[in-house]
Amino acid sequence: MGYDRTVSVKGSFEQVQREVRDALAEQGFGVLTEIDVQATLKAKLGHDMEPYLILGACNPPLAHQALEADRSIGLLLPCNVVVRAEGDQVVVQAVDPGTMVTLTGLDAMAPVAREATLRLDAALTSLKGTGA
Repeated sequence: MGYDRTVSVKGSFEQVQREVRDALAEQGFGVLTEIDVQATLKAKLGHDMEPYLILGACNPPLAHQALEADRSIGLLLPCNVVVRAEGDQVVVQAVDPGTMVTLTGLDAMAPVAREATLRLDAALTSLKGTGA
């Protein structure tokens, strides 16, 4: 079973990451955390790599539903969304919310995962025409 939802988008890294934030917001997700992997590895290890950003996105109503079903689900929250350069494209990846159901085995997670999947897929689909 795959654990990601992925699209590749033409456009500059800066443009696409801004549009990812907008697309997530349109689907009710806020960005709670941000890790600039490229800058971190350069600063800590002197390692050069392509632009790579991890956004910790959260939809509060869905997070609340998940936490009500299983307090330990916080280990899987917020939803990570990766924006990374790959050649002349930008790859945008989100963890598949169905992973919550698979990992926990809790039927109560299924409706939360379905709704989160619909919202993440809508956000990712809206990016497909970006910069084309």
